[in-house]
Amino acid sequence: MGRAPVEAVEAQLDRLLEAVLSSRRTAAAPARALAGMAPAARAEALRWVEVLAAAHPELAYRLALMAPAVWRVADAALREAWLREALDAYDRGGMLAGLAVLDGFEAWRARRAAEAAAVRLEEVRAVLEAFVRGLSGRPLRIEPAPPGEPPHTDTEALYLPARIDRFARREDNLALYRALAVHLWAEVGYGTWRVPRWLGEAGAHLWREGRWDLLGVAQGRYADPSRLAACFHTLERLRLDARLARELPGAAAELARLRALAGEAAVPPGWEAMAARLARPDAEVRDSYALLAQAATEAPPPPLCYQGAALPERVEAVREARVRREAEALGRLLVRADPQRAPRGPAPAGTEAEAAEAGRRLLEAVLEGGLRVPPEEARALVRSIVLDFGEVPPEHLVAAGDGLYPWSPDAAPGGGDEATQEADGDGLRYDEWDYTRRGYRRDWCVLRELEGPAGDAGFVAGALARHRGLVRRIRRGFELLRGGERVLRRERLGDEVDLDALVEGLADLARGEELPEGLFRRRVRDARDVAVLFMVDMSGSTRGWVNTAEREALVLLCEALETLGDRYAIYGFSGTTRLRCEVYRIKGFDEPYGEAVQARIAGIEPRDYTRMGVALRHLGRRLAAVEARTRLLVTLSDGKPDDFDGYRGRYGIEDTRQALLELMRDGIHPFCITIDEQARDYLPRLYGAARFVVLDDVAELPRKVADIYRRIAT
Repeated sequence: MGRAPVEAVEAQLDRLLEAVLSSRRTAAAPARALAGMAPAARAEALRWVEVLAAAHPELAYRLALMAPAVWRVADAALREAWLREALDAYDRGGMLAGLAVLDGFEAWRARRAAEAAAVRLEEVRAVLEAFVRGLSGRPLRIEPAPPGEPPHTDTEALYLPARIDRFARREDNLALYRALAVHLWAEVGYGTWRVPRWLGEAGAHLWREGRWDLLGVAQGRYADPSRLAACFHTLERLRLDARLARELPGAAAELARLRALAGEAAVPPGWEAMAARLARPDAEVRDSYALLAQAATEAPPPPLCYQGAALPERVEAVREARVRREAEALGRLLVRADPQRAPRGPAPAGTEAEAAEAGRRLLEAVLEGGLRVPPEEARALVRSIVLDFGEVPPEHLVAAGDGLYPWSPDAAPGGGDEATQEADGDGLRYDEWDYTRRGYRRDWCVLRELEGPAGDAGFVAGALARHRGLVRRIRRGFELLRGGERVLRRERLGDEVDLDALVEGLADLARGEELPEGLFRRRVRDARDVAVLFMVDMSGSTRGWVNTAEREALVLLCEALETLGDRYAIYGFSGTTRLRCEVYRIKGFDEPYGEAVQARIAGIEPRDYTRMGVALRHLGRRLAAVEARTRLLVTLSDGKPDDFDGYRGRYGIEDTRQALLELMRDGIHPFCITIDEQARDYLPRLYGAARFVVLDDVAELPRKVADIYRRIAT
C-alpha cells in the first residue's frame, strides 16, 4: 500500500496494545516510526509486534518503538534470534526479564557478533599441529591452556586458549591462533628456554626453580620477580620478532598486521636501544639475560596479543625428565650404531674429555650415515638435545653409571652363542610372543629370580609416621572385610528353628499339604580365600618421587593385608634385553612381614627397563602354585612395556597382552595401577576397560592403593 498513513498503523497498534495504552501513552509515536519503514520491513515488524502482544503488550509496545533502528542494523535471522530470546526470557522471568533482553539489543548484538567470529581450539587443533610440525624442530603438541592460565609452552606442548574472540572477524581470530602458535614455537626453537649455563650452576638452578628475583648480580637485587620475568619475556619477544622477520617473513607480516589491528606498538617506548641490540642477526637468549639489569629499570609493557607468558618452573618440570630420557636414548643409539666404539661405563677419572671426544666422533659418523642407525633418527634426537643446551653436552657422550647399560648381546666378545650361554647360567628360559609371526619365540628370554637388596631400615617407620592417620583408617576399613558369620535359612539341619519357615510350613500343613523339610537356620563363617601378588616396576623411569611413592604404597598395603589376612607376595621386576631379565623377591607368600621384608621394601630402587611379558609369565607361575579361590596379580607401573633391544611400541604391548591372556586362562585376575598419563591409550588393549586405574598424581599412590585393592579384592 506504499507508505502507509500513520493513522492506519496507529489503528492497528491501538488494537494490539490496548491494555498498555492510556490518554498519556498513545500509539502515535510508535505508529509514526513504523509508518516510515519500507513496506516489507514494516509488515514484518508488525507481525512480531502481534506475536509479542500475545505474550505481553508491554513487550510489543517496546518493540514498536525500537523496530526502525533494529531493522536497519540486523538481518532477519538475527532479529528473529533476538526476539525469540526475549520471549524465552519472558517465559522464564516475566515481563521485566523480557524487557531487559529487548532493551539490551546493542550489547546482545555485540555478543552474537563475537560468538560468530570466535574460533575454538578444537576446531583448529589438527590444522595448528600440522602447521607447527611444518616449522621443524622438536615435535610439539597443541593443548588447551588450563582455565585462567595464559598461553605458554613447557617445551613439549603449546598451551593455547580454548577459544579466541578478540577480533570482530573470524579470520582474524584464526590468524591470532596461528600467531600464538608460531611465537610459542619460536620460544622453543630459537632458544628462549635453553638452560642458561653461562650463569653458572647456581644461576641455572635458580632459573629452573623460577627464582627470577635471585638471577641478578647479587641476591635480592631484583625485588620483584614478576616484574623481572615480564621484562625478560618482553626482551625475548623483541628478539624473536626480529628473528622471525629474517627467517619466516610471512609469519612476521601476520604478526605485524595483528599488532596494528590490536593497536599495539612493536617496540615499547624506552626500549628502542635494547630492541636494536636484540635485532642483530647474532643475538641469542644470553643477550636478553645481559639486558635484564637495564630492562628492569623500565616499566614492563603489557604483553602483545600474540605473546604468551613465561613460566620457567613449568618448563623445568618437563625438561628435567626429557634430558634424562634423551641422554639414555643417545647412549643406546651409539651402541646400536657401533657396539665396539660406543662408551661402556663411566670414564676413568681424568679421561672424561677424551671419552666425550670419542663419543662425539662416533655421533658425527652416525649423523653422516653408513652405520646401523638411520641418520634421520639420530638427527631428530640431536635436534631436541641441542634445543635444550645449544650443543650436545659432553656428559651425554660418556656412558652413564647405574641405570644405563649401553651394550648389546649381539656385540659380546666371541659372538652371540657365548653371550647366550653367559646370560643363561642359572636363569630360567621363557617364550615371548611375536605378533608379526603370530607365534612364540621359543626359549627367547632368560630370567633370574634374585632376592631384593636391603635398604634403609628407617624407611618403613618413617612412612608409617608420615601416614599415621591413613594407616589407622586403612586398618579399620580392612577389619570390616575379614571373614564373618552369615545365616543360611530354610536348611534341613541347623542350630535353631527358622521361625519364618516354620510359620509358612504350619500354614501349608493346615491346608493339607506336607510340612517342608527346610525349617532350620544355620550359621556359617565365611573365610576369605584370596592370594595376591604385587608386581612392582623397578625400571629407570621410576627415579625420584615415583620410587618413594611406590615404596610407601607397599608399606601401607602390607599393613592393610596383615589386618585382612589375605596371603600376599611382592616382587620387583626390571632388566636389560631379553637375556638379562630379573625379578626381585621382596616378600614371598610364605614369608612373614617382618624386618627382612621391610628392609627389602626400603631397598627397592630404579634399575633398567620394563620387559613386562616375561615377568608376568614367571610371577604368574608363582601365583598359580598357590591354592586359593581367588588369585590376583596387581602391577604397579609408571609406563608402557619398554626394553633396550626393540621391545617397545606394538611389539612390547602385544607380548604383554599375550602374557595377560595366559594368566587369565590359568584363572588369575590381572589388574594394573599406573601413573602414566598416556596409559589410557594402551591399557584397554592390555587389561580391558575395567581392570586398570590411572592415577593423575603420583603423590596419590600411597593414599589410594589400599582403597583400590579393597575394591578389586571384594
